[in-house]
Amino acid sequence: MVRPMSAGRDDQYETLAGEGRGELELIKGSRFLARLAPVDNEDEAAAFLERVRAEFKDASHHCWAWRLGHPSPRFRSADDGEPSGSAGRPILAQLEGHDLSDLAVVVVRWFGGTKLGVGGLMRAYGGAAGHALDRAARRTVLIRTRLEVEHPYACEGAVQGLLAARSLVPVDPRYGEHVAFAVEVVERDVEDFTRELADRTAGRARVQRG
Repeated sequence: MVRPMSAGRDDQYETLAGEGRGELELIKGSRFLARLAPVDNEDEAAAFLERVRAEFKDASHHCWAWRLGHPSPRFRSADDGEPSGSAGRPILAQLEGHDLSDLAVVVVRWFGGTKLGVGGLMRAYGGAAGHALDRAARRTVLIRTRLEVEHPYACEGAVQGLLAARSLVPVDPRYGEHVAFAVEVVERDVEDFTRELADRTAGRARVQRG
């Protein structure tokens, strides 16, 4: 089952809530096991792949794909010795079809003695990944925008009150002629935050996207 996509929203996306796994019934003696993990970057994806390889050293193949970022995700996949396009691409297609990002999937195969052909491999690798993804718990990630804020010292109380009300934490504060800092605001709230900041400081605070 492929879940509906998120209607093209650019202010949020979905990823895994935690690691997961799924395994198909034996296919002509071959075993296909999918392992899933949320990852934040390529290094974490590579580390997850190595962990799975170490856990299943006796397997014939460890084929994988990862997808990172939103709304224009980066991605990679690999067949690990299977015929070109028969493993990594079907796994990646499942990540895209399930509309998930910031995750890595490794499908482990133990060869059962009978060749499956390219079509059979594509169904098996994609099926194992899809089987695991269908059952995986998800979480929604709200995309945040870095804003640079500058205001006179006289506005300190008003600005700190706004930050506290919205549970925002200033980053990289600088104290010169004015107070300046950065803050991460959920994209959907940027316009409202900017408007309220102007109201509380009588327009004396300035905001720029970082």
